[in-house]
Amino acid sequence: MRKTSLDTVLRLKSKHRVGQLARLATAIAEQGGLLGDITTLRGGETDSLREVTIETDDEEHRDRVIEAVRKVDGVEVLDTIDRVFDLHRGGKLHSTSRIELRHQRDLRYIYTPGVARVARAIEREPERARHLTTIGNSVGIFTNGTRVLGLGNVGPLASLPVMEGKAVLYDKFVGISATPILVDTLDVNEFVETVSRLSLTFGGIHLEDIRIPDCYRIEEALIDRLEKPVMHDDQHGTATVALAALLNACKMTGVAIEKARVGQIGLGAAGSAIARLMMTYGARDVLVCDKSEESMQWLAKFGARPVDLVTLMREADIVIAATGRPGLIDPKLIRPGQVIFPLSNPDPEIEPADAMAAGAAFCSDGRSINNALAFPGLFRAALAVESRAITPGMRIAAARAIASCAEPGEVVPSPLLRNVHEAVVAAVSEAARAEGLESTARLTRSRPSV
Repeated sequence: MRKTSLDTVLRLKSKHRVGQLARLATAIAEQGGLLGDITTLRGGETDSLREVTIETDDEEHRDRVIEAVRKVDGVEVLDTIDRVFDLHRGGKLHSTSRIELRHQRDLRYIYTPGVARVARAIEREPERARHLTTIGNSVGIFTNGTRVLGLGNVGPLASLPVMEGKAVLYDKFVGISATPILVDTLDVNEFVETVSRLSLTFGGIHLEDIRIPDCYRIEEALIDRLEKPVMHDDQHGTATVALAALLNACKMTGVAIEKARVGQIGLGAAGSAIARLMMTYGARDVLVCDKSEESMQWLAKFGARPVDLVTLMREADIVIAATGRPGLIDPKLIRPGQVIFPLSNPDPEIEPADAMAAGAAFCSDGRSINNALAFPGLFRAALAVESRAITPGMRIAAARAIASCAEPGEVVPSPLLRNVHEAVVAAVSEAARAEGLESTARLTRSRPSV
């Protein structure tokens, strides 16, 4: 099974004769390619026009497969279509109106002169904008593109396709209108000031793909200044889904988090947030390990215990790794009965098969840990109850809801299942109300920077 793949559609004209498709399939297979969908666009007595999907490891592998196809007798390659680029052509987003505009009367109602009455109403009572504009159903996705997953510092412009993808998920999963905002600065104070000035437009602030430690300072400053939900997804979305997966893994193995020692290897944005959420959840002891002494001491302020890798592997009942370093965990370090989550993609810190062979009770890599299970429902609930924050308690509620939707044998469900997001929204809304956060959000109040 490939960890990553590149799908390409070949538009082919081929001779209509016995064995032609078999020869094509053989040529693809001999180069290590996989044959996907075959669509016949036109069939004739002498030739056929088809679209054939091939799956390859990368662009170089794809080119080898295509060259082999070109050499098949009776086959002509008319065109090649990269499905990913094809879907991105023209962008993934388009603003549309919820209102039909058919008559002159409609124009008067939604624009001048009717709109003046609505503007005056908001001037008198600013909070009415939440229900009389798109603000109550909107999230701004802010990034400077300094730490894009798997890519690194690509800058704001190159990160836009990623942000558009997030916006699509908001729309399709929970009906939120999300807008990517590219912030072209590396200065933390400028970033915070920019988001603060633009925040009036949105009901919630989603922070994405910002380098560490800037992401911590930016999120903390914005939470302090804005009375509306602010969340850095790389930290808290990942931690929420990781907790959900861990809940089910512990259920399968009989390990109780509250009585277990949890070891977190790697204290980047995701790893630090996972460690903190485990402490909030009630893990008996949380051990942390990172090449940065500063990162370990920062987590120690919250109750974590800094240790080296060997000590962590020896003492922890549950081990979570988020380092981006393939093969970091030697199978010899595995203790029988441990629950192991090596989350780095595409190559984990230890292969699940190797961990299980070494005696682990359970091991699953990070391919199933998809933030899309968490952030849409978290923000949908926060907007629905008008909460001024997304708290650890709300994230724990989301994790439990996600875990409850998984099928037997799964650690987490597919993010494509609508019932998962409905369950997250319901659980997080209830948690927000229980914490007294309902109707605490404010649109206009922003505390000035110190």
